[in-house]
Amino acid sequence: MFAFIARQPVLDRDKEVFAYELLFRDGKNNCYPDVVRDEATTKMIARNYLTLGLDDISCNKKSFINFQPNTVLQGIPRELDPENVIVELFDGTFSHDSLLTICKHVKNLGYKLALEGHRLDAKWQDYLPYLDMVKVNTTNSDYDAIAKNVNRYLESNLQLVADKIETQQDFAIFKEMGFDYFQGYFFARPESVSQKNIPTSKLTLVELMGASSSETFDVDNINSVIEHDVGLSYMLLRFINNPTINKRYKITSLRHALNYMGEVEIKKFIALLALANLSDDKPNELLHLSLVRAKFCDLVGNEKGIGSNPPTGFLVGLFSLLDALLDQDMKTLVEKLPLVEEVKIALCGGQNDLSMYLLLVKAFESGNWLKVLRLAKILEIDQKVLHSLFNQAIVWGNGVRRSISPHFPESRV
Repeated sequence: MFAFIARQPVLDRDKEVFAYELLFRDGKNNCYPDVVRDEATTKMIARNYLTLGLDDISCNKKSFINFQPNTVLQGIPRELDPENVIVELFDGTFSHDSLLTICKHVKNLGYKLALEGHRLDAKWQDYLPYLDMVKVNTTNSDYDAIAKNVNRYLESNLQLVADKIETQQDFAIFKEMGFDYFQGYFFARPESVSQKNIPTSKLTLVELMGASSSETFDVDNINSVIEHDVGLSYMLLRFINNPTINKRYKITSLRHALNYMGEVEIKKFIALLALANLSDDKPNELLHLSLVRAKFCDLVGNEKGIGSNPPTGFLVGLFSLLDALLDQDMKTLVEKLPLVEEVKIALCGGQNDLSMYLLLVKAFESGNWLKVLRLAKILEIDQKVLHSLFNQAIVWGNGVRRSISPHFPESRV
């Protein structure tokens, strides 16, 4: 259905994903495109570029979709299901009367409705009967003013979404105020930076990370580590026998997997397995974001023809959130980890080819299409190809997460 699209997670009070907001490159201000493509263009995109349906892009969660006035008035596309889509309207693009009319219209169609850009002031009282959610932009927030007005909305049984939450501190503040959902990359920041040693219980995982980052591969050593950990053994077999990875053969051991998948793919898996276990007390979305970054950086590396052993593109994407997973400063952290030098440079904010891949995937995550275009020119990769690679990474990340997390996908609320 969609070719040029990105997404941002909306998390609940437990930091689990409630929904994704979809960001459209070919729509004004990341809104759903209000210009219907001609048939030839639609067929060209379907033929040449991987496109995503809502279930792919939203991982079977709900989707927030922002609409322009013309799109709503002309009719919300029939392929969008009111059970799965939350219609988002920006209050700055409508007059008072027209916005009220559109709110009534959307509710009559059976959609849940969220108003974006809200400041919780009294002038929006007329809209409350038609709204399900209010999204508050928290940038440069007046905490006292928001706290003073929040009860009016909570008493109206509206759910509140705090947007632009970028720090753990702001998450805690708005959670305390009574907000239900939170959008922003606060969950990808360390909760409190610590200089402590990596816990002994996780040193085995660090050893596995070193194996994935090395040009050599000691299968006997790795096999011994995994065989002596029931949890790792279970995850290995569950992962490798997932249809996303392996559709043909039943894999029964690491050695069997090595023969089937090859050394480079096994190194990727070992790194992934280690990361999944490191993230056991962190939001699931943190691991999911790491998976998508890993696959995307790997695919971009393939396009650029960089060496694949060790799989440096994959490792940079996968380990790009290690500081948030371990609550440690990244520069201090990489000194403790047996990673190859080019991966360390990119993870610590240095400049090399791998750091460009990280900048690119972050631009996709935020829907910063101008930055995507600029980086595409620098890397000399067609931006349409990059969109295709990002779509592939999302689909791959969805499939892999199913194989390593018993909580994915959760049913829609």
